[in-house]
Amino acid sequence: MRAKLLWPFWKASRVQTRSLECMIVILSFFAASSALFAHHGNAAYDETIPIKIKGVVSKFDWTNPHIYIYVDLKEDDGTMTHWAVESLSPERMTRMGWDKQSVKPGDQVTITLYAAKDGSAVGYLTKLVFADGRELKTREGN
Repeated sequence: MRAKLLWPFWKASRVQTRSLECMIVILSFFAASSALFAHHGNAAYDETIPIKIKGVVSKFDWTNPHIYIYVDLKEDDGTMTHWAVESLSPERMTRMGWDKQSVKPGDQVTITLYAAKDGSAVGYLTKLVFADGRELKTREGN
């Protein structure tokens, strides 16, 4: 006995075929967009308590998808802590007046950031002030 298909696509009406095509397109869009939006967000950072660090820039990565500022912080006991501070994409930072020469190794900076929830020396940049008082914008519109 031959198995009967529940919905033979080759016998579907034009309306059914069009509906199926639309459903596939919509589901594909949602599947792709959820992957795109999954990357964004600051869930790894504690955004309830901003902290301030003061140190010397050791490296500045102007790369996609996010820029990184690496800061060496000398602790009270003399040990060095190496912070990695993440911010927005180079394209968005450019709109706020930044460029790949905005921060250089050796710059003395005070950075306000949201620290990683896991306690590691990683954070998300909210404010950057140079030793001479200059401040670089870190949010669009402010």
